[in-house]
Amino acid sequence: MHAPRGQQAPHPASTGPTPPLALFDLDGTLIDRAEGLRHWAEEFARDRGLGPGAVEWLIDADADGLKPKDQLFAEVWEHFALDESPDALHDEYQQRYPLFLRCPQHILDQLAHLRASGWRVGVVTNGLTRTQTAALEHTGLTQYLDGWCISEDAGVRKPDPRIFALAAERCGTDLTTGWLCGDSPEADVAGGQLAGLHTIWIRRGRTWPTTMPAPDRVADDINQALQHLLSPALAVPATTSAADSSTYSPTARTTTQCHRERS
Repeated sequence: MHAPRGQQAPHPASTGPTPPLALFDLDGTLIDRAEGLRHWAEEFARDRGLGPGAVEWLIDADADGLKPKDQLFAEVWEHFALDESPDALHDEYQQRYPLFLRCPQHILDQLAHLRASGWRVGVVTNGLTRTQTAALEHTGLTQYLDGWCISEDAGVRKPDPRIFALAAERCGTDLTTGWLCGDSPEADVAGGQLAGLHTIWIRRGRTWPTTMPAPDRVADDINQALQHLLSPALAVPATTSAADSSTYSPTARTTTQCHRERS
């Protein structure tokens, strides 16, 4: 297995064919953010005796992670008239929230299978370095990735194509042969298309926006998306070493769609 790489130096340059790349979004894709947020909100409300309705208010105020956290905790502080400052509330969130996140073992096993099949595997996520690094570590994902890229550390956010190129570099490959899997039409699919990647959209019960160029595949969940990547049609031939393998070359896709994702 390749050593996992996040903010570290990229893999040494390969002398063989460019390894194929599979990049994944984190929140709502590899991990169930909604489940983790609810558990955090329940603890937050219970510890402060906030009473009925507080958990649902916190979940609604979070806006699926799209609301900036300084704004969110200013609203939380004001709504519940808390003694702690918004900064203190945010700091506690960064400590506690990642502890409620999980990535099921069968998903980790499929990521391991993907790497063993010759793919380079990475994560591209918008958010704060402290929170997202803790999430990667607590879920065990760091042991199953070749690299990862967090927007705060990178200084650029999805859907900007530069963050995908940086993630590929940290995984020891490039964007020549790659797929991006995520749940955001704007940040993940449109961003992946801008970077020339083929894309898989995790629908989570939603309908694709008809005004946007469609993804290459639609999956109900991450398990279905991984099954597509592990399908024989995309298999890396056994005649090529797992460290330097690549034969599948999807046609590059582009789009002018650009938007923001959860932070």
